[in-house]
Amino acid sequence: MHDVRQEARQEVRPSTRSRADFPHFIAIPTRWMDNDVYGHVNNVTYYSYFDTAVNEHLICFGGLDFANASAVGLVAETRCTFRKALSFPDTIDAGLAVTKLGKSSVVYEIALFRLGDAEPAALGRFVHVWVDRVSQRPVPIPARIRAALEPLVVL
Repeated sequence: MHDVRQEARQEVRPSTRSRADFPHFIAIPTRWMDNDVYGHVNNVTYYSYFDTAVNEHLICFGGLDFANASAVGLVAETRCTFRKALSFPDTIDAGLAVTKLGKSSVVYEIALFRLGDAEPAALGRFVHVWVDRVSQRPVPIPARIRAALEPLVVL
């Protein structure tokens, strides 16, 4: 019998990538409202940072046009491993890499570094599946998007 829980535990192993392993970076300022009652960035906000890093790259380098594109990337999976706290007014240096570039899906790895830190505060995994906007069925990743993702592929 297939044990999904065991499979999930095995897949959650945190990355051992360093700052040098991420081909693209974007600076993301934290906001006062990102902090929670404990004085650090709330855990759900990290996922917003992942989304920002991925979509900044797709828009700036892949020409993604959310309003008019016939194919869109839907998030199929996201997860985060927290290593140290971030808080306002930290600036985050978000590193972006692609660990798998398939026909209709892409797996991103994102590392959130406090500006100037060598070790990541958090490591994320983010999976997009490209679908037809109308039918919501998987389609090949658009050529311009694929061309923007290829330089991010790491082994």
